[in-house]
Amino acid sequence: MTDPVLSAEAVVAGYVPGFPIVQGAGVAVAAGEIVTVIGPNGAGKSTLLKALAGLLAVEGGRILLGGRDVTHLPMHEKVAAGLAFVPQTGNVFTTLTIHENLVVGGHTVRGELRARLEEAYALFPDLVAKRAARAGSLSGGQRQMLAVARALMTRPRVVLLDEPTAGLAPRMVAQVFTDLRRLAGKGVAVLMVEQNAKAALRISDRGYVLAGGRNHASGRAADLLADRGLAEAFLGARAETAERSA
Repeated sequence: MTDPVLSAEAVVAGYVPGFPIVQGAGVAVAAGEIVTVIGPNGAGKSTLLKALAGLLAVEGGRILLGGRDVTHLPMHEKVAAGLAFVPQTGNVFTTLTIHENLVVGGHTVRGELRARLEEAYALFPDLVAKRAARAGSLSGGQRQMLAVARALMTRPRVVLLDEPTAGLAPRMVAQVFTDLRRLAGKGVAVLMVEQNAKAALRISDRGYVLAGGRNHASGRAADLLADRGLAEAFLGARAETAERSA
């Protein structure tokens, strides 16, 4: 891995002070890289992402963005520093059109709004024909495209995504992952939390496994997929084998 754009070391965070869910986890992601965080329910994956984004107070550890310590910055200051966060739900304004959502996403842009809009539509061409449609009429996959496109209006260096394929049909899962791979190809660092672990690791460069709020394993995505112990514990390999044998 080249020098990371975003790195976090020994992060301690939670929703109630003194009762951390994340208990010393760390991650790093470089420009043009997709990194996926997987683990069982309750492992602290989404909590870690929210702490990185500035939505939760960090009680311990350090977060660096482009080499700058942003550990205790609020979310809006992290956005200004080059970070974008796409939550699992509530990530678009359903009563606004696609175009209006993108304009809102670029509300801090001065003098470059048209160029940013053109970039967003070029990266997600499926949104062009529906630009006048209300976001509430979109499919789940299209909403995720719009949510990511809106986040990109500030030209972030890092995009954090919390469960980007949750509830999507397999075809739309593939489309979302294709779009994320294209995004990384533009040089953006992509860090996501994903329950669809195997599919996410297949399009990722590296991965982290969290358990009990701590790092359980990390490495190249292909190596994590090939690790039989990890596959049985976290990727459902044993269950799939049993189903094929039945």
